[in-house]
Amino acid sequence: MAHIVILGAGTGGMAAAYEMRHKLNKEHEVTVVNERDYFQFVPSNPWVAVGWRSADEISFKIEPYLKKQNINFIAQRVDQIDPENKQITFSNQETLSYDHLLIMTGPKLAFDEVPGAGPEGGHTQSVCSLPHALTSYENFQALCADPGPVIVGAMAGASCFGPAYEYAFILNKELQNRKVRDKVPMTYVTSEPYIGHLGLGGVGDSKSMLESELRAHHIKWICNAKVSKVEAGMMYVDEHNEKGEVIKQHELPFKHSMMLPAFKGVDAVAAVEGLCNPRGFVLIDEHQRNPKYDSIWSAGVCIAIPPTEVTPVPTGVPKTGYMIESMVTAIVENIDVVLKGQQPKAKATWNAICLADMGDTGAAFVAIPQIPPRNVSWFKKGKWVHLAKVAFEKYFIRKMKTGNPEPFYEKQILKMIGVERLKND
Repeated sequence: MAHIVILGAGTGGMAAAYEMRHKLNKEHEVTVVNERDYFQFVPSNPWVAVGWRSADEISFKIEPYLKKQNINFIAQRVDQIDPENKQITFSNQETLSYDHLLIMTGPKLAFDEVPGAGPEGGHTQSVCSLPHALTSYENFQALCADPGPVIVGAMAGASCFGPAYEYAFILNKELQNRKVRDKVPMTYVTSEPYIGHLGLGGVGDSKSMLESELRAHHIKWICNAKVSKVEAGMMYVDEHNEKGEVIKQHELPFKHSMMLPAFKGVDAVAAVEGLCNPRGFVLIDEHQRNPKYDSIWSAGVCIAIPPTEVTPVPTGVPKTGYMIESMVTAIVENIDVVLKGQQPKAKATWNAICLADMGDTGAAFVAIPQIPPRNVSWFKKGKWVHLAKVAFEKYFIRKMKTGNPEPFYEKQILKMIGVERLKND
């Protein structure tokens, strides 16, 4: 009997647990370890941050649902990983042994790289976690009571830009709903070299379309921007040219600011010698397996992917839901054959598919493969994307509760986008 331990209970970790339990013989044991005892549907956090969703609508206790599928659950923070002895140590000093370890922890939020940034002791808000989104909503309520300037965007080194664009447009819509948008100047500040770069070198018409949307919603922007520090009510931004030289220094006042941080690997993972790159992201081969420790596998935001291209201000590469789903399936298939004495063969496709809500409309893009040049580079906007994301939220949360191992993106999102592509093209 083998013991499969999965670190992280996000969209990747939960999906991996269900797929693993479905694929492997029942003699094998599957355990999920997560610092918190609840699942949170992160893509809905921008809605939480303006009051469109409550915490109860996008989160649930994990253990009862995993237990129904004969999957163990431990709600503890992991403080140490010992790959030589195949053992992890929890914050309470208890240990757990494994035969194969899946690292799906997500990122460490590197607010500390910008003085004054972040919701915990800093002056900016975040939608990277449910607690952060709830704190951001409180700050948003204060903005509505006393309107003033808003800054939304992404710090240097950020790799997930979609939620920043989403939040800017969702915030715009809710301010309109509350009849105070005319009192709130908005600026989008991003480390991207141009609007719509997305860490992907752009997708289809993303640059012109998103520029047009920002312009239509009266949102100014600064690209190639590196936030040097944040003080109460003031953000200091260095704007760079294509050579990486500072061409202008901005002092931007704000009443409310949501800035996505750069990501790093979580401490326990980053501390393992030879497991990660200098930023703490897990190194993997083409089969999602670590080259040094053949019992460790990884998927999702915590893996190491080189930037798409060198940019004047550092940007990372996003790991979208379809990519993560594909990585998870590859890991499950590979562990299954390894347990049967064979060599791993499955590879993830690493294509990018994204639905971005924009308040009362939305934008969808497909990048196949994610890194250019591509076979498919498609970007479309429409009300249908907003409706699709609402449907996606409901379906995915239900999937996480029922233990459905069927890949969602391949069976649902690709089919839906294919229909819309025929309509629009």
